[in-house]
Amino acid sequence: MKRPLIDHITTPLSRMMQTGPAGGMVLLVCAAIALVWANSPWAHGYHALWETRISIGVAATHATLTLHEVVNDGLMAVFFFLVGLEIKREILVGELASVRQAALPVAAALGGMIVPATLFVAFNVSTHATRGWGIPMATDIAFALGVLALLGDRIPSSLRVFLSALAIADDLGAVLVIALFYTATISWGALVAAAALLLLSIIANAVGIRATWAYALIGLALWVAVLLSGVHATVAGVLLAFTIPTRTRIDESAFLAGARDALADFHDAHKPEATVLSSRAHQVALEQLNTLADHAQAPLVRLEHGLSGIVNFGIMPVFALANAGVSLSGSGHLITSPVAVGVLAGLFIGKPIGISLATWLSVRCGIASIPADVTRRMLFGVALLGGIGFTMSLFIAGLAFGGSEELLTAAKLGIFAASLLAGFAGWMVLRRGQPSLALSSYHRA
Repeated sequence: MKRPLIDHITTPLSRMMQTGPAGGMVLLVCAAIALVWANSPWAHGYHALWETRISIGVAATHATLTLHEVVNDGLMAVFFFLVGLEIKREILVGELASVRQAALPVAAALGGMIVPATLFVAFNVSTHATRGWGIPMATDIAFALGVLALLGDRIPSSLRVFLSALAIADDLGAVLVIALFYTATISWGALVAAAALLLLSIIANAVGIRATWAYALIGLALWVAVLLSGVHATVAGVLLAFTIPTRTRIDESAFLAGARDALADFHDAHKPEATVLSSRAHQVALEQLNTLADHAQAPLVRLEHGLSGIVNFGIMPVFALANAGVSLSGSGHLITSPVAVGVLAGLFIGKPIGISLATWLSVRCGIASIPADVTRRMLFGVALLGGIGFTMSLFIAGLAFGGSEELLTAAKLGIFAASLLAGFAGWMVLRRGQPSLALSSYHRA
């Protein structure tokens, strides 16, 4: 069958979007656009755009938010929902599924959070800027994995798995930090309503409801309740994700048996003069295959696959456009401020030290082991990539310093500088390939 003309355009685009670096590249381009726009003659338009006020709701029941708040509080809840789905999958069947598997990336993530936060506090001790201690704790998984993907086959798959698991554990830590330490006031009534909605979603899972629209409705109500409670609204995304069903309606053997029957029916209905459009038997067989495929796939996996493109090529680039626009005019002195230096030191120095030290300690204590094909240089390279803190760091900076434009600008400058340095340094270390010296001291454990 001749391929449609449109396939020659969409197929290469689809393949590009499925590659590792693509999401990170789009994110980087949008951040660059925001930075250039905010420092151009049209800078006023940039800031005016994100301060545009939008009313959400009907009649007397509505809320007015800026476009910037819609992105950070609304769209980013979907990002956090996807993060929650990834965390749940990793805990159930991935690299965090057992204590032995989880020990190494969890230890690395803890070290990569504690040391950067401590460094930031050291540079900002006895000032109100210490509230930003959570900024250098986070790793941007899209950029970090994008750098690894650029290196191709020089990097063993086990190293990618380690970085992915580390970033997932890191994201879980960041979510907990946001929920526990960046909540100003609590409205207990709204919090009770959020708990009730969360319980409703758990019950829906328990009774076997698999329709995504049902969880979307519960999730929307949960988001509103969490927003009104004082806890940051994006936490609702993670909470909802942990209630999404992971069970399938049919097992592998039932799917195979049903698929064979459906294919046999499709084959038996074949006639030279018939087409799928004209043959009811063909259509019934295809509908049966679609139903079987739906029943054999867990809703969690279906949602994760469906949302990954939307988040990586839609929500995160829009977030970068809304948050990366820093005016550099008159703010150059801020790069040497304690906040900027603290963020820079935390991400570029604290992250590699924390990850490396925690990894070494966990192996020496015998609670974890290093894959045989991973070397000392590779681990250090990944630890450097952990210092790319773009998306989550910008998000936490907005929570910590949203009321102070100067502190927020300083934090963003520190994030940009550290992320560029960490990405380039990690790439330089890893591009040299696999050295001959293995981690023999680690492997003894």
